[in-house]
Formats: sequence, structure tokens, C-alpha cells
Amino acid sequence: MKKYIILFVSIVFLISCELDMKPESDLTYNGFWDTEEAAKAAHVGIYANFRNYHSTIWRMGEVRADLWGGATFANSPSDLDLIENNISTSIVYFSNWANFYGLLHYINDFIKNAPEVEFSNEQDLNHMLGQVYGLRAFVYYTMVKAWGDVPISTEPLLEVDLETLKKPRAPKTEVMNQIKSDIAKSLEYFGNDNSLWLGKTIYWSKAATLALKGDAFIWSGKVLGGGNADFNEAKSALEQMTEFELESYSNLWGQVNENNLEFIFTVDYQKDQASNFYGSWTTTRAVDLVNLTDEHGNPMDNFVVNGLSRYGVSEKVLLMMDDTLDQRRNTFLRVYDDGSVHVPFQAGDPSYQGSILNKFLGVIGDDGTRWDYNNVPLYRYADVLLLLAEAKNNLNEDPSELINLVRARAYGDNFTGHEYINGTKAENTQAILDERLKEFFAEGKRWWDLVRAGDNYVFEEVATLDADEAYKIYYSISESMLANDPELKQTDGY
Repeated sequence: MKKYIILFVSIVFLISCELDMKPESDLTYNGFWDTEEAAKAAHVGIYANFRNYHSTIWRMGEVRADLWGGATFANSPSDLDLIENNISTSIVYFSNWANFYGLLHYINDFIKNAPEVEFSNEQDLNHMLGQVYGLRAFVYYTMVKAWGDVPISTEPLLEVDLETLKKPRAPKTEVMNQIKSDIAKSLEYFGNDNSLWLGKTIYWSKAATLALKGDAFIWSGKVLGGGNADFNEAKSALEQMTEFELESYSNLWGQVNENNLEFIFTVDYQKDQASNFYGSWTTTRAVDLVNLTDEHGNPMDNFVVNGLSRYGVSEKVLLMMDDTLDQRRNTFLRVYDDGSVHVPFQAGDPSYQGSILNKFLGVIGDDGTRWDYNNVPLYRYADVLLLLAEAKNNLNEDPSELINLVRARAYGDNFTGHEYINGTKAENTQAILDERLKEFFAEGKRWWDLVRAGDNYVFEEVATLDADEAYKIYYSISESMLANDPELKQTDGY
């Protein structure tokens, strides 16, 4: 722990390129918290910083599941050990707690100091505090899912005192209590204010906190043994979200549709600021498409793309998402080398070369280049509906109506005959998991979904993880972390 804190305090805290703040030292700013403008600048900086963690959050919740590991055109695949769940004390992913404590410093600093600043409109301050408490809960929720027991730090770094900076890992139940406390504070500060900050979903909101509450309380109820009390809290939170709706697929994806009524909280990507990681990971290079065709035999030579293929869609997913009546089949473009028609998809087909993710393809600019400036949702209304279905199922209630709302959007005019009929709790759980896989492919949710489902679902669905390796649900920490801080203990089982 000492190691990452030393690294962290050596950097300038506020990373937004729009701000020009001169630090008094590595730990504090001279007069930084004197004005409303400075507090709002710090608020902007938190989101700029949060965006830097998006790819880490995605890899944590996506790559270990059953989604990837397929063909990657001519590109070298990434994260093969993670895909294979080959994790140990020597193969450590996301060391130094993925540097999340750097992000938490910004958040803790705001929570401590912003309330001391005089605002011309107190509701602005309350809204920002509601946002920041929600973000802190989200960060700790990500960490407790990833490592289980983690140190809890709710104070900003005011000085470098290596002895006081050493902290043991708090039990996961204690971390979850911190998450629940932050969720409650977030909702308290938002009060009855359901507005979006500046009218944009790139800022946290009361709706985002309610979505997080549903998500986290189901995890607490299922994974940490909280049971029906937690499931009821999740259900209540999710049922409050009535201002959103499912968009048609034609209005869901793409930069022109980023203000749709389904997105609740999104990570912001803009030209001259940052592009998202999908183009570099889940597309390919134009040179790789020469002489190749799509599944209908249409040439791909003129398809504009300038990325890489580092994660190949698994055959399991290609088969599960091969219903031509389900619009989600178009989540990716399947590419072949023989010019023939390949519908339906056939596993083991030697002419299949790979798939291009179609969900976040960006736009083609005036220069003929494809730019990856799509905002990426972390929560959207389909998520709320299926989480609510999950909460109801855990309470032995019928989730079929909620599942069918999502299915009806996916099938459109072809929905008749594809309705889901309420089954046993186990059958409903499987149906929800399958629906979430199709709905949220490549959105960073599948691994968490499988673990949150409990029982043996994660071992049944993920071929690279056996039940006797259940300790691998949580990540290991590095030997250097243990050597640098005797307060830390290795994750159980490693």
C-alpha cells in the first residue's frame, strides 16, 4: 500500500486540461477551496480522473467471463491469462488496488472541503455532494467485487506519513457497510432533486445512485448473505426509477443518440479530450479486412476502421446471439474469407476470421477516419429492469414481465412467440443471466452478473474456472504490496 501512495502523491492531483491550478505542495493547493469556482473546478477534475479508470473497470467486469477468447483477425490477443482465469500470486492483475485510491483522494478531498465553501446556490453544492458520494460508493463497490476485503480510506491525504498510511484490509461486509452509508448520504443530498447536472448523463445523478443501490444491495443480499432485507431495499430503489424508458434500437447507439432516454450514467468521450478504448480493442485494422466479406458475402474492403482486434468474441456468444429475429444479433459484424453466406453461424467454421464490435463504432470524420468518441453507459434503463427482475426473483416473485419488456424491445415486431414464461427460481435466474449477456455484451457487466447470481452459475458458465478454484472469484494482490506494507494480508486461498 505504501508503494502506491508514494506513487500517487508524486503526481498533480487535478488532471483536467481545462484547469490551471498551482499546487502549494504535492498534497494540497494554496487557497484551492476558497471559492465556488474552485470547488466546481475540482468537481470537473473528478470526472476527468474517473474516465481514466473506465478501461480498468471494463476489464475487471468483462474479460474473465465467457465472452472473449475467440479469433482476433491477424492481431495478437490481449489478457489471455485473465480470459483463462490464470491468476496467482505471481500473475497479478490490477496491482496496487488498480490505483483506485488515487481517484478516492480526489473524491475524499471534495467531500471534506466543499461543504466549507460558500455557494451562491446551496442546491448546487448539495447536488455535487450527492454526485460525489455516489461515485465513492461506486468505486468501493467495484473494489469489493474485485478483491473482497480492501482498506477503507475516507479522508484525503493531507501529509505523507507512511506509518499512518498503512492500513489493513477491512472485511468485505465492512466495506459493503461503507458503500451503503455513501449511498444513503448521496440520496440525502439529492433529496427530491431528480435533475441531471447541466442536463447531461455524463455526471452522476440521483437516478445513478438508485441504480447503484439496486445493484449493490442485490450483491449484498446474494453474495454477502444479507438475504431478503437487502433484496427488498434493492427492489424499492429500482422501482423508483420512472423517468427513464427503453429506446428503440435505432435510437440507442451512436454519438447522435447519446442523449436518449435510456442512458442513466455514461462515461464521457469527446474529440480533443479522449477517445474510448473499444476501437483499439474490439475492431481491427483496415488492412486485415482486404479480400474478406461479411456473413452475407458482401466485401469488407471499404469498411472504414482503424483500430485493433485484441479481444475476440467467443464461439459460445456467437451461437447464443445468432437469432436473426433478435436485433441484438447485430452487436457485432461477423467476417469471413470465402465470400459465401454464413447465416446461421457455425462453430469451428475455418472461413470465419473474427468479429467487429458494432455497439461503439464511433463516427467517420470528414477526413475519412473513424473516431471513437462514443459515450459509454455504465447504467441504462434496461439494466434497471433486469436488476429489478433479479431482485424479484430472489424474493420468489414473478420476474417475467420485466424480462419481457427487454425482450420485446429486442425482437420488435417479431416478439410474438418469444415471450418468457415464469419458471422456477433457478430457471428465472438462468433466463435473466442469458438476457443480460445478450443485452449488455461488451458493456463490462457479465463477470459481475455471474458472481452476483450466486450458487454455481459462474463455474457452470465460465469454462476456465472450476468450483475448487472459488477463491479466484477475488483477485490476488502482489508480493511487492505485501513486502511494502506488513499490514496487508494476501487474498484468502492464494
